[in-house]
Amino acid sequence: MKPIILTGDRPTGKLHIGHYVGSLKNRVLLQQEGNYQMFVFLADQQALTDHAKNPQKVRESIGQVALDYLAAGLDPEQVTIFIQSQIPELAELTMYYMNLVSLARLERNPTVKTEIAQKGFGESIPTGFLVYPIAQAADITAFKANLVPVGTDQKPMIEQTREIVRSFNHAYQTDILVEPEGIYPTNEAAGRLPGLDGNAKMSKSLNNGIFLADDMDTVQKKVMSMYTDPNHIRVEDPGQIEGNMVFHYLDVFGREEDAQTIAEMKEHYQRGGLGDVKTKRYLLEILDRELTPIRERRLEYAKDMGQVYRMLEKGSQVAREKAAQTLSEVKAAMGLNYF
Repeated sequence: MKPIILTGDRPTGKLHIGHYVGSLKNRVLLQQEGNYQMFVFLADQQALTDHAKNPQKVRESIGQVALDYLAAGLDPEQVTIFIQSQIPELAELTMYYMNLVSLARLERNPTVKTEIAQKGFGESIPTGFLVYPIAQAADITAFKANLVPVGTDQKPMIEQTREIVRSFNHAYQTDILVEPEGIYPTNEAAGRLPGLDGNAKMSKSLNNGIFLADDMDTVQKKVMSMYTDPNHIRVEDPGQIEGNMVFHYLDVFGREEDAQTIAEMKEHYQRGGLGDVKTKRYLLEILDRELTPIRERRLEYAKDMGQVYRMLEKGSQVAREKAAQTLSEVKAAMGLNYF
């Protein structure tokens, strides 16, 4: 039996290149290997934890994220792509797992703490947002996923899921649930891609990203406005590559055949004599090579959104059957099989 992979994204807008290098590109590579059974989902219920008063944004984003998946290379004939809210078994599993996790443990989760600060909740943290690591555990365990491809910032979430699995299996003397392992980007710089403005993370809400759907002109404008070295005022001035987003992105998107050119540009920039415009133009070439095929596929799929939603409906039906089987086993282990 093939190992099972589960991963997904919150549909709160189109996906950006941070999503692509952080996890999406890796999913396509895993699909191509053909060694896994893969489930990829649109986490609309999780998106509602901080968009509860704007469900239309989530609804509209479902189709956009699905297009990004297909454009990046995910194949619904090889991967089950589904919508979280169409699998009610996930909510029931979440309810059972909530009894195994303390409030203090949730509040210590580093990823949750960071996101709470970023979103500026203050004292008004939605309960659903605070407990979403438990819902993530339900998503992962419902499909008995062995492997979860995510960005490095999601490591605390994987560990919390592993804790829940151990707690459940110990409490009910069973081995039904599977402890997952995270799969993280091999390119360390890609693990948490900073925003164009140098902010710690590219984010839809901060409007500091390049989207997979962006046309060439939009990408060019964004790259030309990227944060570099503020002290590199004249071309002849020595420049810093640390914290310079252009060089960070070159490290992320450059291929093996680009390595020598990038190294030479870094050395030239540091000694002086290389302007920011030239480095940005080279980055544009690198990004265009990566993004043009994705953009073209996206435009083609967008011509028939009915087909895209039929794919999501079919995937959701397959996913629900799998989750229902796990839920049945969980309830039996807990003694909730009364009839």
